[in-house]
Amino acid sequence: MHKTGKIAAILLGVYVGIVALFESLLGYFQPANPTTLVITTRDDGGAHDRVLARLESDGNVYVAVNHWPRMWYYRALDNPGVAVTFEEQTTEYTAVPVTGAEHDRVDADNPLPLVFRILTGFPPRYFLRLDDA
Repeated sequence: MHKTGKIAAILLGVYVGIVALFESLLGYFQPANPTTLVITTRDDGGAHDRVLARLESDGNVYVAVNHWPRMWYYRALDNPGVAVTFEEQTTEYTAVPVTGAEHDRVDADNPLPLVFRILTGFPPRYFLRLDDA
């Protein structure tokens, strides 16, 4: 392997390590702030909480998959009845997958900073609209 190839392989390995560390720390600590909510998804193993950013577009509330770990998203697809806690109030919603023009609009209304996308390894981004149950 040429010297350039070795350097590229080392840099790629370091980058993958940074992404894995960043994603792991976010998943472990689940930082919250006034714009985050807690979504509770359910499966046969019980209820699972995840802190997510609360997004808005065209008068609707959304949550997004912005990371590689996304088990909460798959649970919501399998069982769309979710509970959302925001500002100390818990409400039941139906999580509806967003596609097409609606997806593009929500993405444009709620862009992610480039640094964040770099640190998360550019995962594909999906949205769920939270409709009243």
